[in-house]
Amino acid sequence: MKQLNIGDVTITSIIERDGPWRKPQEMFPAYDAAVAKRHLATLDKEVFDPASGKMVITYQTFVVRTPKHTILIDTCTGEDKGYPPPMDFPKQPWLDGFRGAGLRFEDIDYVFCTHLHIDHTGWNTMLRNGRWVPTFPNAKYIFHKREYAAWEAEAKIGGNRPGGGGNVFPYNCAPVVEAGQAVLVDDDFALDDTLWLTPTPGHSPCHCCVNIRSRGQHAIVVGDLMHHALQCREPDWSTVFDWDPAQAAQSRRKFLKDTAGTGRFVLPIHFPPPTAGLIEADGSARFHYRFVR
Repeated sequence: MKQLNIGDVTITSIIERDGPWRKPQEMFPAYDAAVAKRHLATLDKEVFDPASGKMVITYQTFVVRTPKHTILIDTCTGEDKGYPPPMDFPKQPWLDGFRGAGLRFEDIDYVFCTHLHIDHTGWNTMLRNGRWVPTFPNAKYIFHKREYAAWEAEAKIGGNRPGGGGNVFPYNCAPVVEAGQAVLVDDDFALDDTLWLTPTPGHSPCHCCVNIRSRGQHAIVVGDLMHHALQCREPDWSTVFDWDPAQAAQSRRKFLKDTAGTGRFVLPIHFPPPTAGLIEADGSARFHYRFVR
């Protein structure tokens, strides 16, 4: 993604992995082949690989630099977690990208997690002398308190819900709280006039979008509110990873309706470069995602 300037704020991307990843019929229980074929013919070529029949899915972190703070939004999958395929892909690209952005771990002031799934919390921690410790020693980590509580309860019963089960909570989340670096917040949390949260539950219990505003411009990091541009054409196509598919669809449709035609930049974590885009309504219950090039 090219650097996106929002007033006095700059937003850049650190990519952990990119390329064809999943077939849409494996991702969306409501998938309809004829409908998908019609939509894919109209979407930007970057989002689908015809040769493999797979959607192009990117794992990335957004670096937000404001006049006051350096902030990371979502932290991909991280290293040394021991996750099985396909989550065992090389992680060096993320480290290279982080350093290429001129950053040190000590430079990060805040880490915002849109939700607490495996591919949004991984670099929250690193393994040091046999212990999981916060990767960013000077950062405060912003977790939604009810999101944290839900995954804590799942971990206690040995739950293995998609995206957030197994070792995700004890490796990526609990150590941050134990280190005293977590800030557990509610729906109305605002860091300052520049960054604040909007609740968009469904994909996870308290999934949130992160709003960024400066000098009259507005961008929104939408996490996993959408995984693919197909979900703009078919907002009711929730994924196999959603905690509450019906609620996820409701949150997505409301967001699309509220955002269409506003000029607000949209930053989905999993959309491939150029990533940032604008939402347009097409006069029906469907929407278009237009990359900003």
